[in-house]
Amino acid sequence: MKILFIGDIVGFIGRETIKKILPKLKKKYNPDLIIANAENLAHGKGASINTLTEMKEAGIDYFTSGNHIFSRKGFADFLDDDGLNILRPANYPDNLPGTGEKVINISPPRLGRGEAGQKKVLLVNLIGRVFMREDFDCPFKKFNEIIKKYKTKKIDAVIIDFHAEATSEKKAFGFYADGKAAAILGTHTHIQTSDEQILPLGTAYITDVGATAAHNSVLGVDKKIVISSFLDQINYTHDFPRSGQCEFNAVLVDVDLKNKISKNIKRIREIINI
Repeated sequence: MKILFIGDIVGFIGRETIKKILPKLKKKYNPDLIIANAENLAHGKGASINTLTEMKEAGIDYFTSGNHIFSRKGFADFLDDDGLNILRPANYPDNLPGTGEKVINISPPRLGRGEAGQKKVLLVNLIGRVFMREDFDCPFKKFNEIIKKYKTKKIDAVIIDFHAEATSEKKAFGFYADGKAAAILGTHTHIQTSDEQILPLGTAYITDVGATAAHNSVLGVDKKIVISSFLDQINYTHDFPRSGQCEFNAVLVDVDLKNKISKNIKRIREIINI
């Protein structure tokens, strides 16, 4: 089973890049499931029903998120809508709307249609604590709770979006959950790392998938604004380029369904004009 996971999609230019590049990648790699991080989907901060619908129509099956998912006023009310296919980090307080894990049923074409070919992917969204402003629950312990919850259920692959700032926390979690998940894919820092690997017990890992965002920017934000913020020590309002070069960052994970681990992880990075 092949899973294409796309890093944080940032704003209009990121969404336009998805629409332009995804058909080509689907034809080239024929993924069984396409997942993307959507926490920066709507003008760089948060998501909206319209932007999620736009990306679903472009071919993305399911969405994860991070610390910006509650940024847009009123959107939290829709996180319980199963039709939106979006997760928020599981280690947010339990009383908040939404869920941090979901079993996704898919039928890879080469396995046949119907129940005989149907496979169950447990998608989990977790958020780190190091260098984060919020005081989240422990992602390591939350992971244990989720795995225990599904222990008696038929799950063919566990895919984790670990949304975190510190590389040390991401790498530690990777080794901690090695063998218990098919893939642990880092998001949040918007810069693709070159450490993709299969960990000792068979889990595909990368510290950060990277973002789909304006190329000549700082994490997707207009570079002039960010430079001014560093020089003046003032938090200026962020603006996000709508045209120009955009980079697409993703990984393709090849899951061994028999052993519920991964055979390979491949980085994908392309720069196109919008």
